[in-house]
Amino acid sequence: MVSWAACRPFVRHGAAAGDSQACHCWARTVGGGHSVRVCVFTGASRGSRPGHAEAVEQFGSELAHRGHGLVYGGGHVGLMGVLADAVLAGGGEVIGVIPQQLMDRELAHHGISDLQVVPDMHVRKAQMAQQADAFVAMPGGIGTMEELFEVWTWAQLGLHSKPIGALNVHGFFDHLLAFCDQLVGDGFLPAASRAHLVLGTDAVALLDALKDARGLVDRWGSGG
Repeated sequence: MVSWAACRPFVRHGAAAGDSQACHCWARTVGGGHSVRVCVFTGASRGSRPGHAEAVEQFGSELAHRGHGLVYGGGHVGLMGVLADAVLAGGGEVIGVIPQQLMDRELAHHGISDLQVVPDMHVRKAQMAQQADAFVAMPGGIGTMEELFEVWTWAQLGLHSKPIGALNVHGFFDHLLAFCDQLVGDGFLPAASRAHLVLGTDAVALLDALKDARGLVDRWGSGG
């Protein structure tokens, strides 16, 4: 077990306070017997390009086809909802982690496998990270970018060795990647940290790249 930090508990939706479903985040248990779970960061809106939603839907379908679970922000709207629905349609596991504020705004997806309600955004991100074996960023806004950079920073600090990927559909991340290359050139980002982010232009390419990344080959096995 890798202990990163202590934080407040989350409670699964519908669980009574103090019952056995209350869990503490930031406690990373290796080899817990579950299938591989990929944490995905993506937009709460669909964006203006239909191709983004199509790529996200394809990723969800491929994730379920490979028998991998999804960990995401728990919403039913935007690309988040498209992704969750695609995994569910393929018979896959979907774990959603949503802060109480967004529950109160009725933005939660109540049809997923496991909806976990947490006190705030900080606990949300910590709990998503704890349950994931890899991270993927997809098209989204500043919240998506913030989530990507946070787990990327954690990797640079040695807090985890989980693969991190980006679904670079229609060149969505090209400008961001160019900026990161500039950071390397200017001496602010180690080249090894820049290399931690793997890319794929479609679901198959990205999931294959994540499988080959360090730290998950043994866990994922040969079945994809």
